[in-house]
Amino acid sequence: MTQNTLHRRARGFTLIELMVVIVILGVLAAFIVPRIMDRPDQARQTAAQTDIATLMQALKLYKLDNRVYPSTQQGLSALVRKPEQAPVPPNWKPYLERLPNDPWGHPYQYLNPGLHGDVDVMSFGADNRPGGEGYDADIGSWGPN
Repeated sequence: MTQNTLHRRARGFTLIELMVVIVILGVLAAFIVPRIMDRPDQARQTAAQTDIATLMQALKLYKLDNRVYPSTQQGLSALVRKPEQAPVPPNWKPYLERLPNDPWGHPYQYLNPGLHGDVDVMSFGADNRPGGEGYDADIGSWGPN
């Protein structure tokens, strides 16, 4: 090889080669980043569904022991502390160590009687308001919206 050929190879990447690499990385990022960025919101929805299923199981055990679900006024805290207001449960036990908040940091909502079943447990989603669409949609014990 001549001195001139070795000198040309040692110069590195040309501007066009760098631009092609940058364009390729941009195209890859355009496809991959939206999929990765969507995952935390999906994980929060799944965590809320799991929490709600756990709360519903605890409520069912409460009803088995006490023949009724806690009233709306007693709320989900009846699963952690014995209610002092009527109807006071005759066979109360601690059903949960603590009440979880939804993945957005808000308390779960509870209704007795429920709108969708005997009782309803729900999260208002990311916006913490009833209704909504997408990640703002309510997540409840009645199943997917």
